[in-house]
Amino acid sequence: MFLRISADEVGYVQSPIPSDVPAYGHLQEEAGRLGDPPFSDELASVVAGARRRALRDGDPQIDTAHLLHSLLEADPEVRSVFADKVQVARLLGYLVQRSIGYGLQWRGAVEDSGAVPVVGGAPAWSPYVAAAMEAAVERAVSRGDAWARGVDVLAALAADAECRAVEVLGRAGVDLEGLRQRLR
Repeated sequence: MFLRISADEVGYVQSPIPSDVPAYGHLQEEAGRLGDPPFSDELASVVAGARRRALRDGDPQIDTAHLLHSLLEADPEVRSVFADKVQVARLLGYLVQRSIGYGLQWRGAVEDSGAVPVVGGAPAWSPYVAAAMEAAVERAVSRGDAWARGVDVLAALAADAECRAVEVLGRAGVDLEGLRQRLR
C-alpha cells in the first residue's frame, strides 16, 4: 500500500515509502531508553528524514551520514555553523552521491561498532547515531534546555572521529577543529 500525494500537472505521485511505515518510524522506541524523547519538533523531523533516507536507500541502519544529510537539508541553524555556503554545497554533493550509489561506498553497509547486533525490519539507529543522540541530549541539558536541537547533534557527530559523518566532513574539506570550536 502506498501513500498518495496531492496532484499536480503530472497527476498523483506514489511515495516510494510504504504507508504502513510511520512518518516518525521508531523514533519513540529508539528515544524511549532516554525517557520521553527530549528532541525539539525540528530535530524529530530531521530524525524522521534520516529514517526515510535509510529506508529509500535500503540501508539496515540510520547512520551518521543519513543524519548529517538530513540536518544539512532541514536545519538553517546547522548550515549557519559552517564557514561558507560552498562547504555546505560540497557536503550535500558527497551525501547525494552516496544516496544514489556513487562515490562514497557505504550504501547498504552497516555503520557498526560491533557492540549491537543488526536486526532486520525498519532501520534502527547505528550505535554511532545512538551515541550522538545521547550526547546531544546531554549537551542540551548542560546548557539548561529541555530539548536537543540540530546543532547539538552536529556537535556530537563532529566530536566522534570514528563516524561516517566525520569522514564526509573531512572529504568536503571542513576544518573539523574549527567546526568543533564554533559549536562550543
